[in-house]
Amino acid sequence: MLKINSTNVTIMVKDMIRSIQFYESIGLTLKQLWGDHYAMVETAGITIGIHPGGGDHSGSGTVSVGFMIDDINEAKALLENNNITATSEDDGKSGMYLHFKDPDGTILYFVQPKWY
Repeated sequence: MLKINSTNVTIMVKDMIRSIQFYESIGLTLKQLWGDHYAMVETAGITIGIHPGGGDHSGSGTVSVGFMIDDINEAKALLENNNITATSEDDGKSGMYLHFKDPDGTILYFVQPKWY
């Protein structure tokens, strides 16, 4: 059986540096940078690849990436301090959600889960 060592989700972007800075501003850490060809940012449980796409090949289409957190108010303050606009906020059955987008329109969200 094939052993998978790690996993990442790659997002095609228009501006690598801008995207790296954005993901760092919400708490991810730059793991690796291969010039202007590819980068990896990471946080607990996920690595996101950032690849230049340009034109119609930027953004993620219908993909969304969620980050589980302990304090939704801390997440709101983080977005505000980085001039990132929350697109919606809701109290769902599974937790408090705060939705926002990266510079290329990829849908992201913070969730403070309700554990039952």
